[in-house]
Amino acid sequence: MLMLDTVLEHLARDPAASFDVAEIALQLARDEYPRLDVEAYLAELAALAHEAKNYARGNFSARVDGLCRYVFHELGFRGNKKDYYDPRNSYFNQVLDRRKGIPITLAAVMMALGQRVGVQVVGVGLPGHFIVRCSGGKQDILIDPFHGGRRLSLTDCGHLVEQATGVPFDASPESLQPIPLGLVVQRLLNNLKGIYLERADWARAIRVLGRLRQLQPHDIQNRRDLGMCLARHGQPGKAIDHLHAYLKSVPEAEDAATVQQILRAATREVSQWN
Repeated sequence: MLMLDTVLEHLARDPAASFDVAEIALQLARDEYPRLDVEAYLAELAALAHEAKNYARGNFSARVDGLCRYVFHELGFRGNKKDYYDPRNSYFNQVLDRRKGIPITLAAVMMALGQRVGVQVVGVGLPGHFIVRCSGGKQDILIDPFHGGRRLSLTDCGHLVEQATGVPFDASPESLQPIPLGLVVQRLLNNLKGIYLERADWARAIRVLGRLRQLQPHDIQNRRDLGMCLARHGQPGKAIDHLHAYLKSVPEAEDAATVQQILRAATREVSQWN
């Protein structure tokens, strides 16, 4: 079984390193669900892949259509449009159990099953949305896992981004290149970070930021966010070094005054312990 700390450190050095996206996502989910049986879920995926092979037959196009039909129609995986920011949408075990998620976790389902049935499925990180690209020889097929596994044209991709961001997007083959696994994991964690910061759930945000720092040890924004969360969670002693490092790195940052204020409060609180 993968050792998550080791894998994240490896991905920090080489984001394109090859690991099983399903196993990494399940290991990350154990942070929230400590009793999660990773091996049992991997066995479930293997069983699903065995069944999927009955659908993914024929030429490349037919295999992609068959895989999508199995995942999105037979199994019923779907985008959780009603409660998009439910954190369960970002935990792979919950996505497998509930058959619903957000674009990136549904993409991970496609990637994991594709790997197991011999269809190359890679993630494509559009601005504000996540899709997959299935590749076979010289043919590529773009799929939107969040919207029922529908095929996408370049024009469709542009519309998706504009709907998500409000900004026009000229999709081209160059802008639809797959992103490495390390960036897939990073994007998954960033989704959870955003959810927990919005909910002021400092304990969970701290945990997710710890994982992000393993992937991005030199990212100063994550270090600032970790320091702010630690201060707000009543751990000023742990916050000080992170906040100080941020201000030293970007002293002219727009939020420098706010961070400095929190740093002074944390320093004051720690000084009272002596």
